[in-house]
Formats: sequence, C-alpha cells, structure tokens
Amino acid sequence: MRRLLMSVCAVVLANGAAFAQDESEDWAIVLHGGAGVIERGDMDAATEAAYREALDAAIRLGGDMLADGASAMDVVEAVIHTLEDDPKFNAGRGAVFTSGGRNELDSSIMRGSDMQAGAVAGVTNVRHPISLARAVLEHSPHVMLQSEGAEQFAADQDLELVDNSYFFTERRWASMVRAVRRMGLPIPPRPEGAPEAEPIEEGALDLMEREHAFGTVGVVARDASGEIVAGTSTGGTTAKRWGRVGDSPIIGAGTYATSQCGVSATGTGEYFIRLNIAARICTYIEGGDTPDAALDAVIMDELTDMGGDGGVVILANDGPHWSFNTPGMYRASWTPGEAPVVSIYGDEE
Repeated sequence: MRRLLMSVCAVVLANGAAFAQDESEDWAIVLHGGAGVIERGDMDAATEAAYREALDAAIRLGGDMLADGASAMDVVEAVIHTLEDDPKFNAGRGAVFTSGGRNELDSSIMRGSDMQAGAVAGVTNVRHPISLARAVLEHSPHVMLQSEGAEQFAADQDLELVDNSYFFTERRWASMVRAVRRMGLPIPPRPEGAPEAEPIEEGALDLMEREHAFGTVGVVARDASGEIVAGTSTGGTTAKRWGRVGDSPIIGAGTYATSQCGVSATGTGEYFIRLNIAARICTYIEGGDTPDAALDAVIMDELTDMGGDGGVVILANDGPHWSFNTPGMYRASWTPGEAPVVSIYGDEE
C-alpha cells in the first residue's frame, strides 16, 4: 500500500513538474515598428539589414525575458525602451518633429487582467515615454496625463528627463523642414543643443516619409501566468500642428488589452480613433470571431473602407497575429519552440 501511494505521489509530482514546465513556456510576444509604403527595392541592403537586426534584437530581448519568468509588464516596457532609443524608429530618440520644431511624444500601456491603463501625450523631456505611461498606470489615480502636467508627474516619479534636443535626428529634421515648406509655413529655428547640420539625400527622405508615414512602435506580450500587456509609443506625424494627438496614447484606439486579447496599432491615427480599432478587434474576438476574421473585418474592411491606412499586431489565445493594409510593416513575433519571425514586406510571413 505504501509503495502504491509512493508511486501515485511520484506520478502526481511528475505531472505537476510537467505542468509547471508547460506553464513556464506558455509565453508569446509580438511587436511592430511602424507601417507604410515599404516595398522591396526601396531600401538598400545595408538599411534593410539594419532594420531586421533591430527587430530581431528587440524580439529576442522580450522572448528571453519571458522565458526567464519576467512579467509581461516588464517585458513590454523593456522592449519599447530599446525601440525608443533606436533612431531608426519614430519613437523617443528619432521621433518626428512638429511644425514648430520640437518633438512631442505619446505613449500608452494596458494590462489585460484588470484592464488598468496609463497614457501620456505631448511630453517633450521624458527619455522613455512608455515608462511614464506605466507610472501613470501604477502610481496615479488617472489614465491619461498630457504635456506639462505629465512632465511634472515624471519628475515626481524620478523618471529620466532629458533636453528636447536629445531626441533630435538630422533626417527627421530635414523631413519636417521639407513638409513645412510644402505647407507654406515658416521654418522653425534649429533646436538649441542640436548637433551641427549634416547633408541628407533627397532620395533617403522620400523613402523615410513613405515607409514611416504611420510610424509608431508597439509590443504585446503574454507571460507565463497568462497576463497580457500591450504598449505603444510614438512621435506622431511629421510637422503636426496645434498639439495634435493621434491614436497611440488613446486606450481602445491605439492600445488595448483584455484577459483574452492584446493589441498595439500603427496607422493614420484619426481613423484609428474614429473606429476605436484596438478595442474593436478584441471585442470581435471575445464575441467569438477568430483573430484572423476579426482582423479582416476591422483592418481590411472597416478601416480600408473608411480610407485609413496602417496595421496592428495582436496576441490572442492562439498566439501572435498581425494585419496591415499598407505595402509593409516592420514586425516580429516569437513563441516557445519556434524561431523568431522578423518581417518587413507584405509578401512575407
């Protein structure tokens, strides 16, 4: 009898260990780095390789953290940090300029289990806006803060503050100058603290404006506990005016998460706001649609019919998905037992 009991206990313990192992491997991550007219042949080999390397490094960072047991909240923040620090992407350092010649940054983050969220808009001196959005979620009674108030809150939370010139890149400045000229607006003075001007090829500007027409970065992660967190960060649109805010910091439009679904969007923000794109996708899925059916309905039909462009990355219970109605979107995903997927063009996986 004792031997039988010991055998039963051994089986239970073995099954428990196997369950724990399976649970620890039940993570997933998906990210994007913006969508637009990104077509084969438009980028030289070195530029394409640089983007793929950046996407691969970001997705591997997140996947490795999740495999080591990190929370989805920590992973989303850490991965977006790397994208905010990479001048190739329109978020943080490398963000586009307003028509007035400064960088105004937006970000949001949402946790699916309790649908808590934090967002910031129009911040100019916070190195990592995604961390400020998280601080709003965790340390304030509010969901969204903006401009000077958000910056004061960042200081109160001891987040890293920088001069606005920290975000400066020459190609974004040149793109803004060209845009305000087309708009018939005066060219703003070069920001104090910006580096000496350097030449930018017109062809490179053409490509950048097309590929980053809807530039934003975003990450959705599910950790071993099943928690889903979605986050998004952006510099907005080139030469934006009047304090314009797009969908990225708006919960339900550019970022959304529930216990079953997480979404981060990149696109023409005005359309994503009108359609409440991120929440709309999750609502379809929770109503019984497959993720692919929900994406087809919202992105390929409703968004396209309204005249909006862009795309989303999502995590549902069956794993990562993405959809976009532009020629390309910088994107990557990773799940246990599979190799990371890194893609740029519309004809890739």
